[in-house]
Amino acid sequence: MTDDVTITMEAVERWLGNPVSLSLLNFVTADDECGNRLSNAIDAYLGTKREICWRCRLAGKIVGYTLHKSSGIFGVDENEIRKGLSETVFKRGLMNVLTGIAHFGVTRPQMIYAPFLVVWDFTHMCNLQCRHCYQDAQNALPDELSTDEAKHLIDEMSAAGVVAVAFSGGEPLMRRDFFEIAAYAHKHDLYVALASNGTMITPEVAKRLRDTGVDYVEISIDGMDTASHDAIRGIDGAFDRSVNGIRNCVTAGIYSCIATTVTRQNYGQIEGIHLLAKDLGVNRMICFNFIPTGRGLDIAAQDISPCQREDLLRTILSHNHDGEKPEVLSTAPQFARAALSEDCHNGVPVGHFHAGNGLEGRTRALADFIGGCGAGRLYCSIEPDGNVQPCVFLPVTVGNVREKPFLEIWRNAAVLRQLRDRSSLSGHCAICGSKQVCGGCRARAWAYFGDLNAPDPGCINNLSYRDRACMPGRNSSLHEVPGVSGECSGASVAARTN
Repeated sequence: MTDDVTITMEAVERWLGNPVSLSLLNFVTADDECGNRLSNAIDAYLGTKREICWRCRLAGKIVGYTLHKSSGIFGVDENEIRKGLSETVFKRGLMNVLTGIAHFGVTRPQMIYAPFLVVWDFTHMCNLQCRHCYQDAQNALPDELSTDEAKHLIDEMSAAGVVAVAFSGGEPLMRRDFFEIAAYAHKHDLYVALASNGTMITPEVAKRLRDTGVDYVEISIDGMDTASHDAIRGIDGAFDRSVNGIRNCVTAGIYSCIATTVTRQNYGQIEGIHLLAKDLGVNRMICFNFIPTGRGLDIAAQDISPCQREDLLRTILSHNHDGEKPEVLSTAPQFARAALSEDCHNGVPVGHFHAGNGLEGRTRALADFIGGCGAGRLYCSIEPDGNVQPCVFLPVTVGNVREKPFLEIWRNAAVLRQLRDRSSLSGHCAICGSKQVCGGCRARAWAYFGDLNAPDPGCINNLSYRDRACMPGRNSSLHEVPGVSGECSGASVAARTN
């Protein structure tokens, strides 16, 4: 498998990374008098746009040949590419990748021109008091972006080529202008997602979300019943209101997801939450890595052990079958490595966006190309006051959109450039054979070591580093947390791979 991947990546580098190909890609991605040349070129390739200049028609032939060649290299049916390109989200994503190759050449992992996804913490207002909140959200910040500033940011993201924006918080629905800004993002061809606690989503709100153009709603469920969920969420009655919110979204026909932040408190309930997800008819369930930051610092001891995480990932993989709902994902970057070691028939996840056997997750080579931790590389986060961070779980400010254009921050911030270079990783992450498809969670490395390049202490391959980890600003080190060592089952240890 490794030799095949090496051969594939060498073929990619020869084909797309040589000076002639890069020159052609620069021609294809240049601005044109009749609109965005690359967009027009893709339309010409699909045969859906004919009133364009000769440069765009030529660019269309170049794009067509490039996609045909790439489909053979990655083992992806070109018809699947054509089908995907008929959708705005897929088209914007491909434009982003090709523009990134034109500007940066072929890199491993690949540097893209703009983030695929921006998670926008729209407000710090919240009506719950979740124990694991990465923001300690409760009240609005005194200087959150105004409605006009929010629209300007949408303009910048759309022009840059951002594919999706996920409104998070806090609780985004508590901001009065949420629907206005969500509609504005939809109008600008962004895929619009909402991360909510669901307690405010009545049938009327769900219908309004759908009509506004919200494509995806992710609602947090952290327990399989009222007692367990409400204990984590800090408010009595939260479970029933969140479950009703999910039902309302499903009924409204919105692509719906249950999100569960996995800690020791609910680790034993994941199967029960999965059954609840099936009963509710959601499309997806996603298990979030718990990262001790924000209010979560106070429950750092609730982080599951590396071996528990390994068993969880294999349980998740066992639930994914073609055509069955919900698909089950994880934000842990080790997810792809676990899929490889299990020889998963449903493909290799190239991030936590998709686990099925379609174009996004089919080949190891594609995972090697764009997989692994996406913080500062495939996505970033924006705080309510405009501060840009690599990830919602990595509270390092790299710029503010009030002071610099968003794309300038994305392109030039030193911390983001560091996160895109895996050559300086330490611990087992530095030598791991799955470095390109995983790379370790950089937010976890920062939380426990205060070092972006530190080994991910949440991985079974870094068990020897667990005892050395000490959270910055904390007196207790991880070896003082009960149960972090000696928990590996025989199956976990046997399954461990480089």
